[in-house]
Amino acid sequence: MEVREPSAKYLARPAYKQTEVGMIPEDWRCITTAELVEPDAPICYGVVQVGRNTDDGIPIVAIKYVKEIAQAPLHRTAAAIERPYSRSRVRRGDVLISIKGTIGRVGLVPTGFEGNISRELARLRPRPEYSGAYVAHQLEADATQTRISKEVVGTTRLEFSIATLRKFILAFPGSFPEQQAIAEALSDADALIDALAQLLAKKRQIKQGAMQKLLTGQRRLPGFAGEWEVRQLGDVAVTLKGSGLTKGLVSASGSRPCVLYGELFTTYGRVITSIVSRTDSDDGCRSIAGDVLMPGSTTTSGIDLATASALFEDGVALGGDINVIRKRGEYYDPGFLANYLTAVKRKQIADISQGITIHHLYGRDLALLPIELPSLAEQTAIATLLSDMDAELAALEAKLAKARGVKQGMMQELLTGRIRLV
Repeated sequence: MEVREPSAKYLARPAYKQTEVGMIPEDWRCITTAELVEPDAPICYGVVQVGRNTDDGIPIVAIKYVKEIAQAPLHRTAAAIERPYSRSRVRRGDVLISIKGTIGRVGLVPTGFEGNISRELARLRPRPEYSGAYVAHQLEADATQTRISKEVVGTTRLEFSIATLRKFILAFPGSFPEQQAIAEALSDADALIDALAQLLAKKRQIKQGAMQKLLTGQRRLPGFAGEWEVRQLGDVAVTLKGSGLTKGLVSASGSRPCVLYGELFTTYGRVITSIVSRTDSDDGCRSIAGDVLMPGSTTTSGIDLATASALFEDGVALGGDINVIRKRGEYYDPGFLANYLTAVKRKQIADISQGITIHHLYGRDLALLPIELPSLAEQTAIATLLSDMDAELAALEAKLAKARGVKQGMMQELLTGRIRLV
């Protein structure tokens, strides 16, 4: 399918009126969802108990797959179980919305699909004068989702009742062609987002496969051969501890860059390219270019401590609870080591961590960790290749974030009539 950049031709801004859903153009109108659906297909929920999966059964759409119905491995229920719920069968163009548990997830039934829905979903079948795609986008809009959240009841299990849904109001352009134009523009934006997300997932898989093979010697880059050398980490590096720096000492206008241990989990990848925090504190450990940093503790699991980041900058203040791996000579490339420890040594690092409620990783135990190193030149080549892959992924992530932001802005303008499409 061709993916188009969303575009629009705009008309002059119309006069507005105040309604139950906010300001909308004078020629738009508000109706309840009960009014927009086919009279012989009222809003309803689906199969209460789907039973065991049956190969030749009726496919049942669940919340988990409401946005990917065509590709999803749907549960299939026996015809005898599904038959009493024939009222909630779905067809192309039906709009689905989750009403139990996770509230407000919206899907549109694709062409060629026939089946039913689970108890957690409600079906809306728009009359011919209303676009199902427009209804789906309108239900997904931030303003609509906020209104839905105010109608939800329950504590342990949330519910947006069918009775409340039937009274729920949506705004519609005066003409069906305008509904279609809005839906098409937003669907184009969705297609771009989906294409970028799929490309990003593919690139991540490629990097993951390359990383596992390159960092274990299963695949060798052109021009490199020979056995890898087995050493203990303590043979090629000393392990130090960051200190003297807490969140309270971080200042946006600080005179010195700093790294806090929590940022190793949330902010930095295998190579720290840009430091986000600063401090005026003179206390604690200072980095030397080539240090590899690892968190010293976590409350989750020991395997999460296998998170290493190479830092190529002198004088950075290193916060408490950071393990600092510092070179004893030119035995390893820091970028290679950070990738190697994170990808290859995860289980061993989890095994040497200590504690139950809080898992600790000590430098003395890291020093005994066995590692396998190719030549320094091969390490650098591997690290460079992985860094290039990371840069490509970062560029795609930025492009995806921008596309999502553009769509968000389009929804805010188009679904309120602030911008009109021809």
